[in-house]
Amino acid sequence: MNSDHKFVAFLKKQDWRIWLGTVITFIWLMGGIWYIVQVSADQHGQNFSLEAVGGFLEGAFAPLAFLWLVLGLFIQQRELANNTEALQRTSEQSVKQTQAIAATEMNARQETFFKIADNVKHQLGGISGMLWASSFGQVGDGRMSGEEVDNYFTQAASGDTEIFARYFLVMHYQEEGGIAELMYGTEIRARHSKNYMSAFERLCKLAKNCDVDNIIEDSLMQSALGLLYQRMVEHNPDTKALSDSDENP
Repeated sequence: MNSDHKFVAFLKKQDWRIWLGTVITFIWLMGGIWYIVQVSADQHGQNFSLEAVGGFLEGAFAPLAFLWLVLGLFIQQRELANNTEALQRTSEQSVKQTQAIAATEMNARQETFFKIADNVKHQLGGISGMLWASSFGQVGDGRMSGEEVDNYFTQAASGDTEIFARYFLVMHYQEEGGIAELMYGTEIRARHSKNYMSAFERLCKLAKNCDVDNIIEDSLMQSALGLLYQRMVEHNPDTKALSDSDENP
């Protein structure tokens, strides 16, 4: 039973042109045999020369040769078309595989980035906390008691890495001389601010390498940590001095 199915499947796979050529060839050969039998019966005892036999065979098989030549050309065209289609499918599959590999690589880079970003955010939270303590703690203007500063650091250690950045953004600084004084008023504050900007800029650089649409970088810039970074850049005395020198050469 299985052999019958295999035979039927084999027949279905064959090109109809081959079957057409086979049938025509069979009919042609049968006709040729019938013709030879009839001629032999009518001219019994007559000897045919080799030249006559050769001419007969040449004339008999020339149409078959031409038939199979034409059929072979059509079959070859079909095979070429199939090969072209197979190459096209292979090319499309290769493109899909390349895209899948690129997507997998991008996902891996993003996962690595988020792990690094979590550590960097804790670092930024710590730096902004030290800047906050230097500005409002006991070593600053004393607006915040040591207990309050410790409470804020406890919240930051619990995962709220943006707590100090938010306070910097919402509080008023007229008594302290403005936000520029809080960020760059002393050598320690200036060092904290520069360390903060350096760490945040490196984080943004990592974000660009794993986000072609800049969505991650935009979210960083719009976070409290990013807004504090923009304030630091805006009030950076080195940047202002460079800008003034460009305006007044």
